[in-house]
Amino acid sequence: MTSNGQHTNPVTTEIIRNAFNAIAEDMNASLIRSAFTPIIYEGKDCAVGLLDENGDVLGQSLGLPLFLGNLSLCVQIIAEMKGWDYYEEGDVILLNDSYIAGTHLNDITVIMPIFHGGERIGFATSRAHWLDVGAKDAGSPTDASEIYQEGMRWPPTKVYRRGEAQQDILNFMKANSRFGDALIGDLHAQIAAGRTGEMRMRGLIERFGYETVKAARDDIFAQSSELERQAIAAIPDGEYTAEGALDNDGISNEPVPVKLTVRVSGEIMEMDLTGSAKQTVGGVNCGYTQTVSALRVAFKLLINPERPVDGGTFNALKVIAPEGSIFHAQEPAACSWYFSSLGMLIDMVVKALSPALPERAAAAHYGDSMVTIFSGNDARNDGAFFVAVEANCGGWGAWNGGDGQDCLINNVNGSFRDYPIEVFEHRYPMRISKYGIRKDSGGEGEFRGGNGSYREYHLDGDTTLSLWFERSVTRPWGLSGGAEGLGPKVEIIAPDGTARDDLLKTNALALKAGTVVKVATGGGGGFGDPAKRSAERRQRDRENAFVS
Repeated sequence: MTSNGQHTNPVTTEIIRNAFNAIAEDMNASLIRSAFTPIIYEGKDCAVGLLDENGDVLGQSLGLPLFLGNLSLCVQIIAEMKGWDYYEEGDVILLNDSYIAGTHLNDITVIMPIFHGGERIGFATSRAHWLDVGAKDAGSPTDASEIYQEGMRWPPTKVYRRGEAQQDILNFMKANSRFGDALIGDLHAQIAAGRTGEMRMRGLIERFGYETVKAARDDIFAQSSELERQAIAAIPDGEYTAEGALDNDGISNEPVPVKLTVRVSGEIMEMDLTGSAKQTVGGVNCGYTQTVSALRVAFKLLINPERPVDGGTFNALKVIAPEGSIFHAQEPAACSWYFSSLGMLIDMVVKALSPALPERAAAAHYGDSMVTIFSGNDARNDGAFFVAVEANCGGWGAWNGGDGQDCLINNVNGSFRDYPIEVFEHRYPMRISKYGIRKDSGGEGEFRGGNGSYREYHLDGDTTLSLWFERSVTRPWGLSGGAEGLGPKVEIIAPDGTARDDLLKTNALALKAGTVVKVATGGGGGFGDPAKRSAERRQRDRENAFVS
């Protein structure tokens, strides 16, 4: 709708809608092609967003859903802190403060305002995981007890000001990372993504005119908002609850409770985390914006999932997370492993609403990133220091009509990829001798939960190992009579043959050359009575070695 109340041509609106998302895809491709570290160019641990002049979403690429949900919030929070005039043409603003951006310090948000004819018309934003930001241990420590141990913490900081590089700041950043050259390279990859968005957005304005583009945007936003309100209104009013617990916070052995209440009232949905654990000593905490982002992912799973996210999405969703809880952490809470609770939380939203939306609900998936971090010196490369950070795939929950997906990355990570074995062995001094589907790990049911994966690493040199594997206490639950999936397992076999399988979390554990590390991720929950599983499906499971 134009400023005088007139709607745009619907064909033009659809062209512009698709152009917004195409611009974001181009930005993401530029970032991945330009990145220096494999966690971005192979793992694709990144996301981009094209925003309007108010910081609302115009288009997003494929990427980590957990990142996509709050890039707009970061732009708007900075404007609240500093005013909209803070954004000047040619600026590149860097941010990783966990209490603003919500995630851990390795996730770097880059914000670039887009101007056309001297007027701010939008923002090109991106977030990417940087391999090392100067934490006490390489990568991300699993035993940090306060944020100061987790690396460099940046409030909104202009690394380019009106087009001029702030070289002293860049030099400081480079000097405080174990991989300073790659850090600067990845920063400039994100800047390249922003420049791509800037160029394409200006081209769109020149083609259609700014007033037409804004009118199309307003129509798109209004349509998304109306469709979501209609979908919520179709859900019976009431309170829907779910509870779970993380294994621990990585420091103590005490479980970390997570409690969710979903309230539906007319066209509004409220998600309330009151009753969840207070912020912990260990790093399972996160900032409020990241909690909002996770709950937006869960909301989108159930409410109009086929429609892309834009500035009209989520207007009917309200989030309550008490200050000082793991979901609204305050300084100096550690936040390195913030995503463990959020993966569970997304599953809990689906579980809570399953009575009201049985045709859309799925059982729980394996639920955590299941991260391995290997670090050491590579004798093949003159003893150069290396860090290999990898998330592992697992099983997803079954639903009423189909089995869960085997060996898929978890829901917070979206398009994240594990490394191809050839890339991993080329870059790091270890061999992967086995990689496959972990049979029998999915929960039984009329529809079977997806199976997890297993991977076996043989270390060619002395190496330190950090682990973060979750969901062994609150295992992936089934629905409607389906069984829960298996939890994760890690086995470490020393060169002398002695073995241990008591570790799911550890930090910088020293291992000798010749050690074998076997990791196995969890499976998804089953759906429905196992006695009702068809003979055809059982036969296919046996033929494919999904079950014993």
